[in-house]
Amino acid sequence: MRELKDYVFITLGLISYSVAWAVFLLPYQITTGGTTGIGAIIYYATGFPIQWSYFIINAILMTFAIKILGPKFSIKTTYAIFMLTALLEFFQWLVKNPDGTFPQLLGPGQDTMACLIGSIMCGIGLGVTFTCNGSTGGTDIIAAIIHKYKDVALGRMVMLCDCLIISSCYVVFHDWRRVIFGFVTLFVMGYVIDYIVNGARQSVQFLIFSKEYDKIADRITRETHRGVTVLDGVGWYSQNHVKVLVVLAYKRQAIDIFRLVKDIDPHAFISQSSVIGVYGEGFDKLKVK
Repeated sequence: MRELKDYVFITLGLISYSVAWAVFLLPYQITTGGTTGIGAIIYYATGFPIQWSYFIINAILMTFAIKILGPKFSIKTTYAIFMLTALLEFFQWLVKNPDGTFPQLLGPGQDTMACLIGSIMCGIGLGVTFTCNGSTGGTDIIAAIIHKYKDVALGRMVMLCDCLIISSCYVVFHDWRRVIFGFVTLFVMGYVIDYIVNGARQSVQFLIFSKEYDKIADRITRETHRGVTVLDGVGWYSQNHVKVLVVLAYKRQAIDIFRLVKDIDPHAFISQSSVIGVYGEGFDKLKVK
């Protein structure tokens, strides 16, 4: 069920990404990084469909990725590539005029607004896809292959590839304004992706002091499926022995924990703090060289 849920959300993310291209970016001739950006530049220059350029480039890259990185890397990426190709085809067909041109739904001269809306929707789509351990391929594959053999940060490699792709659109338009729009799109997409990915994984730590610690611990374990550690403590002023519950949970689970503690002991003392990262069972995997 968890895998099925991942594929459903990856599909929804790709729908957002495809709509952004068909409705906002392509009609206003805005590009960005990645193989989709390469496909857009080819489309602006020759009229060759963006989805087929995207598919062909990724098919070549995936051939190398399977051999070098192994099949596990490629399962969800392959699904995303095929699905995004189909969705780009569908939504372009849906919005195109009978003469094959794209309508500018925001009106002529609204390049800036189209750039912002399109990049936000692309960022949301990619953020949801990445959160579900998916990938749309492209520069991610190039970065992963180089990272395997060279000690280069993945993010830096992806950024370098994207900057080269966006800068190359000057060859088509001979207009630095288009290049600037491309970098704005890249920046907004990156910000939205970080916000979604980090927001989904942000964790909190609770310290709970209560005489009903056993009931609270039991309900937290049973209802939120989070681990609970019980520590022995001493109140220095009162010199009374107390039990302290330590709980690490996702931020989205905080309200549920507060509610169940209040149901059991309205007078409990609770401290909540944000933590930068939590690694281990039930959270992110620990990845250290």
